[in-house]
Amino acid sequence: MLSAKMEEALNAQINAEGFSAYLYLSMSAYAESLNMSGFANWFRIQSQEEQFHMMKIFDYVAERGGRVRLEKIETPQVEWDSLLKAFEDTLEHEKYISDRINKLVDLAIQESDHATNAFLQWFVTEQVEEESTADGILQKLRLMKDAPGALFMMDQELGRRAYTPPPAA
Repeated sequence: MLSAKMEEALNAQINAEGFSAYLYLSMSAYAESLNMSGFANWFRIQSQEEQFHMMKIFDYVAERGGRVRLEKIETPQVEWDSLLKAFEDTLEHEKYISDRINKLVDLAIQESDHATNAFLQWFVTEQVEEESTADGILQKLRLMKDAPGALFMMDQELGRRAYTPPPAA
C-alpha cells in the first residue's frame, strides 16, 4: 500500500507527465507550422514517450492499491522564437522533470517505501537519457547556427525517429 503522501506525489507526477506530453505535442505542431516535419516527428515521439511514462505511474499507483486522481492539465506554450529555443526549453523541461523524479525518490526513501524507490529507479535512468538526448540535439543546433543545409539534414535525421515502447518489466 502507498502512503497518502506518496499517492498524492505520484498523482502529481502523473499530471506532470501529462503536461509533458501536451508540451511536446505543442512543439510538434510548432515545428509542423515551419514545415519541419522531422523536428515535428521527434517532438511527437517525445509526446508518446511522456504518455507512456504517465501510464506507467498510473498503473503502478493502481497496482499498489492507490487511487489515481486526474487533475486539469495546464495549457502548454504554443509558440517559440526558433527550433533552437524549443530545444532549449526541452532541455530545461527535462531537467525540471528529473528534479521532480529525484524528489519522489527522496520521499520514497524518507518513507522507507522500498517498492516505490525501486520502481522510480527506471525513471531516474530514463531522465539521464532524456536530458542527454535533448542536450545533444541542442548542441548540434547551436553549432549549425542558421545554416539552412545543416538544419535540413537535421530535420531529415530527426524524421527517422520511431516510437518503440520499452519492454514490459
